[in-house]
Amino acid sequence: MNTAYTIVVPDNEILSRLCGANDSNLKLIEQHLGISVYTKGNELSVDNDDPAIQQQFRFIVDRIIDEIEDGCSNSADALSAILNTDRHASFDESSILVPGAIRKVYPKTQNQADYIRLLRKNDMVFCTGPAGSGKTFLAVAEALRLVLSREKSGIVLTRPVVEAGENLGYLPGDLDQKISPYLKPLYDAMETVIPRDMVRKLVENGIVETAPLAYMRGRTINNSVIILDEAQNTTCEQMKMFLTRMGSGSKVFVTGDITQVDLPKRVNSGLVHAVSLLQKISEIGIFKMTTEDVVRSSLVRKIVQAYENE
Repeated sequence: MNTAYTIVVPDNEILSRLCGANDSNLKLIEQHLGISVYTKGNELSVDNDDPAIQQQFRFIVDRIIDEIEDGCSNSADALSAILNTDRHASFDESSILVPGAIRKVYPKTQNQADYIRLLRKNDMVFCTGPAGSGKTFLAVAEALRLVLSREKSGIVLTRPVVEAGENLGYLPGDLDQKISPYLKPLYDAMETVIPRDMVRKLVENGIVETAPLAYMRGRTINNSVIILDEAQNTTCEQMKMFLTRMGSGSKVFVTGDITQVDLPKRVNSGLVHAVSLLQKISEIGIFKMTTEDVVRSSLVRKIVQAYENE
């Protein structure tokens, strides 16, 4: 009985980088899985009939190929990160597969993998952490997955407009033009996952909606994913107002960096207050990223650490 499970890698250059110098990457994969990995031509195989092992093998190989195709310069470092985030999660739990996506979304650290599982488990999730730790990007990717797989009907994106004091009337243009600079990072995150034309169609069809925080009062939002970014710049009153917009079937993702509060002095951050106040409610997920989760660049990680150690 043939128990071999084989993956064909059609690009020989990618296969070479995947295997590593003197097959060093394959040896790491073997140690991780506890079985041998065989190569023949452009094929990688494991002689094991356990579906869980086969799925894990496929997951690791697919991820390292995606990293290489995304421009990863060091496959050994990428593989190390993959193996460290793979050991406590199944394929479905530790990846975000968005229908029609231009890339698969995988966690880069164990914390990011845990955060993805929390986004799936809880209808309301708060995530704090430094810039570049993936807290907003992963929330946006999960929101796109839910909507494009038709589990939810829409996405509502919002941020506090601190610089304009929540008064947009003095800014030029219509409402979309007024708030566009504040919500650009959220659109950038979407365009990293799905084609720009798809983002445009979602907006034109009203599936993705943007709204300044001040304009959400009085609404009840059902069967949608509601994302509040830069939440550290909300007041306690604004945060309470936002959280109570959640309607039937909706999920709420709140992200922010409590070390970068731009509110006036003596005005308490609604994010800090909410995390403290709501942490004992079991249905609410609260997660904290660290400098170790900063994947934007190694230099950004060093900058964040320098400020933390000041």
